[in-house]
Amino acid sequence: MTTATALQAPGQIRSLVRAAHPRQSAAFAVVVGALVALLGRPVGEVLVAALAVFVAQLVMGLVNDLLDAADDQAAQAPRKPVAEGIVPPGNASFVVAVLLLFVIPLSLQNGTEAGIFLLLTLVVGFVHNRWLHRTALSWVGWSATFALLTYFVTLGGWGNEADGSEPFTSFVVLSAALGFFVHFLTSLPDLVVDNRSGVRHLPLRVALRTGAPRLMGLTVVGTVVVLAALVYKALTIGIAR
Repeated sequence: MTTATALQAPGQIRSLVRAAHPRQSAAFAVVVGALVALLGRPVGEVLVAALAVFVAQLVMGLVNDLLDAADDQAAQAPRKPVAEGIVPPGNASFVVAVLLLFVIPLSLQNGTEAGIFLLLTLVVGFVHNRWLHRTALSWVGWSATFALLTYFVTLGGWGNEADGSEPFTSFVVLSAALGFFVHFLTSLPDLVVDNRSGVRHLPLRVALRTGAPRLMGLTVVGTVVVLAALVYKALTIGIAR
């Protein structure tokens, strides 16, 4: 499909939204919003923090599909509008630029220090999508992102008046571990396509040795254990100093 045809293709806006991975973005936003609320912050701060994370994840969703377009096309990966030619790369790049104009002030509205940690997740995400996610180090970006988000949550507040505190080290470590298992969970549905496209991220490498069903079981168990530890810590000790 040519760019001119793609621009006229029906449902391009819908496809552009799908390329941004909105459900994953919404999940991140809900979790971060809940954690901010747990700290007793006002509703306005909760909503702005969640919105900042939502927009940041939309950016990374589009960047992921842009960088993977050639490989997704070669592997005939489903639900990839950029690779399918429905959404021209130029259109997706333009939307990324617009979203960046929103995410920067939204991030800093949560406090300069906290905002910097959220913006760092964009840097980590780009490095992950550009170099790491096809290798055995594919888990690094996910774990680093989850760890950085803990600082965004606990250091936040409202603009220059932000008065948050650093997270407990155990909260950071458990969050990084959760990111590791979430990486496996999100990779499981695409193992066949990834294998066909030549990707060799860590979940696929493990699945080729253990089998997908066993990997799924181990991943679910690991996720539940880490989540239980996080909930216990949040309810008994707290997440920030």
